[in-house]
Amino acid sequence: MDPVIRIENVTYTYPDGARPALDGVSLDILPGTFTAVLGSNGSGKSTLAKHLNAILLPGAGRVLVDGMDTADEKDLIAIRRRVGMVFQNPDNQIVANVVEDDVAFAPENLGVESAEIRRRVDAALKQVGMYDFRMHAPHLLSGGQKQRVAIAGVLAMDPEVLVLDEPTAMLDPRGRREVIASVERLCRDRGITVVLITHHMDEAARADRVIVMDRGRIVMDGAPGQVFPQADRLRALRLTVPETTELILRLRAAGLDLPPEAVTPEACADAVKEALCH
Repeated sequence: MDPVIRIENVTYTYPDGARPALDGVSLDILPGTFTAVLGSNGSGKSTLAKHLNAILLPGAGRVLVDGMDTADEKDLIAIRRRVGMVFQNPDNQIVANVVEDDVAFAPENLGVESAEIRRRVDAALKQVGMYDFRMHAPHLLSGGQKQRVAIAGVLAMDPEVLVLDEPTAMLDPRGRREVIASVERLCRDRGITVVLITHHMDEAARADRVIVMDRGRIVMDGAPGQVFPQADRLRALRLTVPETTELILRLRAAGLDLPPEAVTPEACADAVKEALCH
């Protein structure tokens, strides 16, 4: 299977940077996968996200989206149609006074035909569970609802890839759950490729793949069940582990035979139940 995004030895340094924000990063993202990117502040994870749809361009190396080089200006619109970005603060992405008008904004600017816009807006709002709020004013919504509207606005562009740069950082626990549940459904049910930049370990535990960055480099890469049991290494990188992993590791230390790769709440609960019943 060919990658939908290929990052080849990319280096990037901000104009005022003392060291590269990205330092020789290479990475393939496969279609239909859910990838979480972790790292402490300054690790390069948000800089990486901004390279995926040409918000930033490599200083060296290249980024390919469906084979198109992000540095090729003639492909810029096509690349941004394929890779949609959702940022930390939904208020920065909401531009209209009515939810459905906001979701329609991007496809209208792309010249999509009116009937198709109507179909996309309704479908996108249903996909994130916000269809019943289509006539509401965005500023009256909760933080989690606003972020789901922002995601719907990107979905209305019909992207192949959804990149989310710490989309739950400003949300309360309920809002976080709403947004991550919507994102996971989009990947599992619709086959949209998801790249999630986050500092919440429980969100990353739901991904297919976890990438850990430090000082502009990828230092860990694997399934959640491979990465999170390496708790000491993660702590050395100034990161934590999911509460489920912490529980499993403590119970293993106490002598209970539990699989360290049981990182989601569901898998953890099943593993503990099975161990206690035997």
